[in-house]
Amino acid sequence: MDYISTRGGAEPLDFEGVTLAGLASDGGLFLPREWPQFSEGEIAAMAGLPYAELAALVMQPFVGTSLTEDELLELCREAYGRFAHDAVTPLVQLNEQHWLLELFHGPTLAFKDVALQLLGLLFEKFLARRGEKLTIVGATSGDTGSAAIDAVAGREGIDIFMLHPSGRISDVQRRQMTTVRAPNVHNIAIGGSFDDAQAMVKRMFGDEELTARFRIGAVNSINWARLMAQVVYYFAAALQLGAPHRKIAFSVPTGNFGDVFAGYVAAKMGLPIERLVVATNVNDILHRALSDGDYSAASVTATTAPSMDIQVSSNFERLLFDCGGRDGAAMAEQMRGFDTTKAMRLTDLQRTGAAGLLTSARADEVEMAQAMRWACENTGQVIDPHTAIGLHAARLQDLPRAVPIVTLATAHPSKFRDPVEQATGTRPSLPPRVGDLFAREESCDELPGDYDAVKAHIMANATRSAS
Repeated sequence: MDYISTRGGAEPLDFEGVTLAGLASDGGLFLPREWPQFSEGEIAAMAGLPYAELAALVMQPFVGTSLTEDELLELCREAYGRFAHDAVTPLVQLNEQHWLLELFHGPTLAFKDVALQLLGLLFEKFLARRGEKLTIVGATSGDTGSAAIDAVAGREGIDIFMLHPSGRISDVQRRQMTTVRAPNVHNIAIGGSFDDAQAMVKRMFGDEELTARFRIGAVNSINWARLMAQVVYYFAAALQLGAPHRKIAFSVPTGNFGDVFAGYVAAKMGLPIERLVVATNVNDILHRALSDGDYSAASVTATTAPSMDIQVSSNFERLLFDCGGRDGAAMAEQMRGFDTTKAMRLTDLQRTGAAGLLTSARADEVEMAQAMRWACENTGQVIDPHTAIGLHAARLQDLPRAVPIVTLATAHPSKFRDPVEQATGTRPSLPPRVGDLFAREESCDELPGDYDAVKAHIMANATRSAS
């Protein structure tokens, strides 16, 4: 299995190479040259497997010869052995058609753990094999940062610098990053939005002064290995609900488009997905793009679902490339135009390709609170704001009664205690495994939203990653 860039100008790499590279050298994102396919019989044979075994089976075609089957299975067992639920990603039934897929049983209470616990182990294994070091730079709108830090804190050969928008994430999200006291962990709060932080990170991958001194790596969903690991829970949920003999729909709270694109990949691999619903908040660039072809960025509106307060969704480029005929030169030109104007019209081919599987819906703050209240009063489930946006979108769908729809529950409600309490009257408690979070000391550097200032800080502190 080799991987090509969405912009057509980078050399193909194997799985180990794309895991360590993150972003392609031409600024594009890596995708497999071809989608691996499972037959209906092969999918049926996956039913009942423990999560780690299912994960190794689903991911092996993407890994190729970079890991043996035994090596991959060992890493999966180690990664998912840290989860608080034996099923890793359990399903909860809400009513006859609606289900929640709980993705928050990992160490930082968010869906990012499912991928990042594995990614940290992959980094460590590949770096040890090469005798190299890695400087991870990342941007977070809330959950990626804490999950990535937990996954690599204290690991040999890795430094991590995580940027977050100052004052724009929840107190639990912030503390889950800033209370990790490991010498290889560096938290940076910047002035501005998540999009500003993400733009800085993407710029660093093309900064010759940085890349000449450090091997720069990514933990955001621009890293293919992270996205690949998210494909697994679509298979896990669908198998439990009758796949491959029954079609399943999914509603996905969406910010950077990585989580829902993993569902798209699962469908490409043969999983019978009836529909993928892209659920957005008022920062609705993806809803506008999918509903009328208008991918144009507006200013970011701060909401009580901060992980979705995004106007530039990096992984959307992967969808546009795959649906648009996999023309790297055309994709590069389209993205150059977007980088200049922050506006883009999807081509007819891109729109048609996406419409075959994806639809979208938007929820404002009132609708989000109503969904939290409905879940609490009618099903006894307390859900977080992001999950509520997914549930709102799911309940708008007109699906055949035989098709169950699964909303991805992306975070534990205790990460967003204030809006949950305001909507439901219930203040969720932190699970015992993180119950002392507010007693821990924080450590974080406050920097202006200026690329040169952030770059200088990283160059001054990334000494452990120097080659």
